[in-house]
Order: sequence, then C-alpha cells, then structure tokens
Amino acid sequence: MSASSLTSQISNLTPQNNNYVIIVAGGSGTRMGAPIPKQFLLLKGRPILMHTIEAFYHSKTNPQIITVLPDEYHAYWEELCVEHEFNIPHLLVKGGQTRFHSVKNGLDTIDDENALVAVQDAVRPLTKTGIIDLSFTHAATHGNAVTAVKSRDTVRQLREGASTHLSRDEIYLVQTPQTFVAAQLKTAYKQPYSDKFTDDASVAEAAGFAINLIEGSHQNIKITFPEDIALAEVLLGL
Repeated sequence: MSASSLTSQISNLTPQNNNYVIIVAGGSGTRMGAPIPKQFLLLKGRPILMHTIEAFYHSKTNPQIITVLPDEYHAYWEELCVEHEFNIPHLLVKGGQTRFHSVKNGLDTIDDENALVAVQDAVRPLTKTGIIDLSFTHAATHGNAVTAVKSRDTVRQLREGASTHLSRDEIYLVQTPQTFVAAQLKTAYKQPYSDKFTDDASVAEAAGFAINLIEGSHQNIKITFPEDIALAEVLLGL
C-alpha cells in the first residue's frame, strides 16, 4: 500500500461506535524485577497502561476501550486513575488465567458480530495512532490486520540440536494491535485453549483464517525488561 493511499484511508476515517480495542494487561513484574505488574510502572511519571489507552483514545478510529486486568488489581487501577486524574472512558474487565482467557473475557462483552476489534498489549505504550488507524481500515477490508515488522537481524532456527539459517526477508516480528472483524475473532476464540496460542493471530490461524500483515514500527516496543523503560523514555522524547 502506498503512503498516499494510506493517508487517504486514514483522513476519511471517522469514529464509529462499533470499533473496539481490548487492551490486555495481565502481565506481572517478574522479568522487570518489580513488585507490581509492569503495566503499572511509571513512564514519564505515569503508569505505562495510561499511555497505551491514550494512543487509542487519540486515534481517528477512536474505538471503545476495554481494559482487561487481573481482578485483584481493579481497585489499585482505580486509585491510580484518581491519583493521575486519568478520566478517559474505558470498561474494566476481569482477566483470565492466560492471555487467551483474558482476551476471551474482553471479547465476551462485545455483542456486535460486525464490529472491528483490536487487541493490544497493555505494555506497548508507543504505538502510533497511524498504525492503529491502518489496522482498523485494513481489517475492515480484509477481515483482519496483524501488525508486524521485518527482522533486522540474521535469524537461525534451532531444531533437535541443529541450527539452520533462515532468510530474514521472510521473517516478521509480530506486534500489536492485531485487529479483526468480531465474528472472525469470536469464532477463533471458541476453540479450546492451547499453549501454542501466543497471540491472536495464532488463535485465528488455528481456526482456519488467513492472516494479513500490516507494517508496524521498530519503535513500537513491548516493555519487558528494565532497559525497555529507559528506551521508551527516550523514544517518547523524540
């Protein structure tokens, strides 16, 4: 897709009340070495999750926001919203045992089979609004849109003790948002849980749906380790 056609699509996009985003915030602070889940860690003085919610709120798509949090952190999140005077409307939903179950809980709150539903990692606070809007317009036409970037590194696959070179031109690193027509995503999430389901694309693919990739950004990082906070601070200042 050319830059001009993308600009045309986004400029004609208007907020629709049948657009949704499910922001999955079920992570822990284990790899961060933090006492609280990483979505609550401060980035530029505010919890990471608030930055993520704001990205969707300020997009031209302006989807309804569903935030999925472990039940034991609902009160804490509400306290943070008061403390930081954070008043963007969003529906708070109880998280599940795994990411799969958390997404399913969020999806169960959406009745409209024709809606467009994005799923976003809570700890991707740098997602650009242009990527968000593109994911919705592309999914509206093709059924789904999965954000990804080409690998910049040489890639090798290790299998049964032997490593094999893979062409990095054929390797994509998957990000979020991952956006689907609701009927497609609901069908996919009727499957029994499998530990092979690492994201929504893998769930949809297992249900027989072809996956459509759209271009993401190498700046659309997922906050996982302590150094990621420092990098995100720098990127937010650009």
